[in-house]
Amino acid sequence: MTSDKVIRIGGGSAFFIDSALAVPQLLGAGVDYIILDYLAEGAMGLLGRMKLADPDSGFTGDFMDVHIGPFLSRIADGKVRILSNAGGVNPAGLAAKLRSRIDELGLSLKVAVVNGDDLMHRLGDFTATCDMFSGLPFPQKGVTSANAYLGAFPIAHALAQGADIVITGRVVDSALALGPLIHEFGWGPDDLDLLAGGTLAGHLIECGAQVTGGTFTDWREVEGWANIGAPIAECHADGSCIITKPEGSGGLVSVGTVAEQLLYETSDPAAYIVPDVTCDFTHVTLEQVGKDRVRALNARGLPAPAMLKACATWDDGWRAVAYQPVIGPAAVEKAHKQAEALFERGRIMLRGRNMADWRRTECVLIGGNDPASQEVVAKLVVEHDEALAVQMFAREQFAAISAMAPGTSVAFGIQIAPCMNLISFLVPRDEVVARVDSEEFFPGKGGLRTMLAGVNAQTLSKSMTSAVEPADYLLPGSAEDRTVMDLAFTRSGEKGETINIGVIARKPEYLPLLHAALTPEALRKHLPDLGAFEVTIYELPGIHALNVVLDGALPGGLNASQRLDPAAKSIGQRLAGMKLKAVAAG
Repeated sequence: MTSDKVIRIGGGSAFFIDSALAVPQLLGAGVDYIILDYLAEGAMGLLGRMKLADPDSGFTGDFMDVHIGPFLSRIADGKVRILSNAGGVNPAGLAAKLRSRIDELGLSLKVAVVNGDDLMHRLGDFTATCDMFSGLPFPQKGVTSANAYLGAFPIAHALAQGADIVITGRVVDSALALGPLIHEFGWGPDDLDLLAGGTLAGHLIECGAQVTGGTFTDWREVEGWANIGAPIAECHADGSCIITKPEGSGGLVSVGTVAEQLLYETSDPAAYIVPDVTCDFTHVTLEQVGKDRVRALNARGLPAPAMLKACATWDDGWRAVAYQPVIGPAAVEKAHKQAEALFERGRIMLRGRNMADWRRTECVLIGGNDPASQEVVAKLVVEHDEALAVQMFAREQFAAISAMAPGTSVAFGIQIAPCMNLISFLVPRDEVVARVDSEEFFPGKGGLRTMLAGVNAQTLSKSMTSAVEPADYLLPGSAEDRTVMDLAFTRSGEKGETINIGVIARKPEYLPLLHAALTPEALRKHLPDLGAFEVTIYELPGIHALNVVLDGALPGGLNASQRLDPAAKSIGQRLAGMKLKAVAAG
C-alpha cells in the first residue's frame, strides 16, 4: 500500500487531570486529529461511583472545562477532529452536554457516541468469573463499574459517518489513534501489520509528554519542562509513523524517549493484545530522522483475540491516609514508635465503641532509608469496614503534635475514601456489540460479532511467550563498578499486580552485558522490598532492549497498594542505580 498522505495525530491528554497546555499547542501545530485519553482503571471506579450518586454524571469534567470546551471555535475553524474516551461510564451524557455547548456557540460540529462497553446490566452473568491474573472471585456487591475494552473500528465508523468529535466509553487507549488511521487509509480487519503499526503509533502518544522527554532517564538533556511539547504522530499508509512535537515547545524526542514509551506498561512485546489485532513489537526499529523526529516502523500483526478484556471495580470498606512529619534526632525511630501508638490509639477507640479491629494498618516512611535521617514523613494507612472508624483515626492525627514524639509537626494531606478494588476478566467478543449512537456498528453483520475471530487472549499470550534465558558474558573493566544507567535507559510502569521495566541498551553491544547482569536473583536482591515476585525477561532485538516483567511485585495493584509509589514509576530509576558486577564467562 503506497500513499503520500500523512495524517498528523496529537496526544492532548494522557490521564484524568493532565495539563491544560497540550490542546492549544496542538491546535497551533496544525494537526488533523487530537486524541484525549482519560481512563485508567481507577478513573473508571471513580466515575462509576459518581454515576451511582448522580445518573447525569459519570464522565470527565476536564474535557468540557479545560481541554476541549474552551477551544471549540478554534477546533471548528481548523477542521481538527477530536477523539476521546472522556465519556467514561456515561458517554451519552457528555455528548449531550457537548452538543448543547456547540449549539450555544452557533457551531456546526457533529458529535458521535461510541458505546456498548458497559456491562453493568450483566453483572449476574459473571458471578462464577475469576480475575484472569490473581484468580480472585468476581465481587458479589458494591460494583461501581464493569466495562469491556472496545477497539478502533467503531471509531472509524463514526468518522466515516461525518463525526467531527467522537466520544467513547471504555476503549483501549491506542484505539483513539488507530480509529482515524483506519478511516483515512481504508485499512480493513485483515490488514494486520498495518493495524499493528497504527496501534504502535497510538501507544507511543497515548501517555502524552512521556514520549517527548517527560520522565526520561537522561533528564538533564531535556530542556523546557515548563512548556514541554505534546506528542504528534505523523502517520503513513504503510503503518510507519514519525513521532515529533510542536515546533518551539520544550522537551526532547529521541530514540531513547520513544523506546522508553514503547515498553511502558507492556508485558510480552510479541503479544501486545488489543481488540483489533495482536501486535508483535519485538522487531520494531526506531531511527532519528531529524531534530525531535523519530521514525518507528516494522510492527507486525497477528489475529485479534476471540476474547475481549474487561474490568470491574467495586468498593469494599474505607481507607484513611495521613502524612505525619517528624523532625530531629532519631526521626526514623520516633516515627515508627509514633505510628504504632496512633494505630493502637485507634484500636482503643474502636473497642470503646464495640467495633471490629482495623482490617489493615501500614506505615511507610518517606525519607527513612537512612536510619540517621533527621527529617521523615510517616505515611499512615488504616482500613476498616465502617467509615466512622477511619474518620476517628484521621481526627486523632492532630493529637500527636502535643502528645507523642518531640519534633512532630502538623499532620497534612489527610484523605478518607472508599477502598476501591479491581478485577480483570475476559468476555467472548461475540457477546459485546459496539454501537455508534443508536446504530449497531456494521448493521446486518452483527456488530463486532463477525469481526476477527482469533484465538483466546490468555492462550495466545502463553503460546507466544519467548522469554530469553541470559547467557554468561564477561563484563570488561571490572575494576570499576558501573550501573545499569551507564549502559541503558530505563522506564517502569504497572498493570494490576505486575511491574514492568523497559531496559534499552544505549549501544547494541551492551545488550548481552545487561542480559547477563539482570538475572532473577540479582533483581530480587536489588529490590527486596517488592517481596516475592516472578521474573520473566523478554528481548526486543529491533531496539536492543529487554522488557523485565515482575509478576506479583505490586500486591493490590495501583488502587490498593499503599507504597510511596503505587504507580511503580520509580522502579526503573531504582534499577538504573544497580551496580553491574563482573560476570564470569562460562
